[in-house]
Amino acid sequence: MLRVDDVLRAYHHGYFPMSDPADGKVYWCQPYRRAIVPLESYTPTRVVRRLIERREFEVCIDRDFEAVIRYCAAPRKQEKETWISGEIIEAYTELHRHGHAHSVECYRDGELAGGLYGLSIGSAFFGESMFHLQPNASKVAFDRLVVRLLERKYELLDAQIINSHLRLLGAIEIEHEEYMALLYSALSKKTRFI
Repeated sequence: MLRVDDVLRAYHHGYFPMSDPADGKVYWCQPYRRAIVPLESYTPTRVVRRLIERREFEVCIDRDFEAVIRYCAAPRKQEKETWISGEIIEAYTELHRHGHAHSVECYRDGELAGGLYGLSIGSAFFGESMFHLQPNASKVAFDRLVVRLLERKYELLDAQIINSHLRLLGAIEIEHEEYMALLYSALSKKTRFI
């Protein structure tokens, strides 16, 4: 069972949990190269800017954290498995109750359209996963996340493992040593997500 204290301690040392669908066990990951999103250089796409200007989505924070993590845990269309196990859902829902895990959600006509969740410690935000039920909803949620992190003076947005979708959002890869220096700096400063 994943305990809240163990999860928080792992993040302080550059690890994060992932479950292996093959055996259901949770493993601690510390990639040699880490994906981060440089907050100061983030620029939303024209489509995202247009959606925000038109107020196509109502954006909320922590309205329904559990729904967000459960949607994130559902396998994607091109995949049959997920790294977000029931044990991870339970642990992060508990972290949410303790004020460490947060969700950013997009609603359209009162229905959840997309969102993301992650963990906030010090001035670091660790993005865990995102989903969309309607086109671009997760991108709008991501944009609103970045805006909030900048407003609250966060220093680090950790995206964990690079992929093509994260690159489109502005993520880059850095070496482990550089990541750990950024992490320790961000953990030494306090800010509040809510």
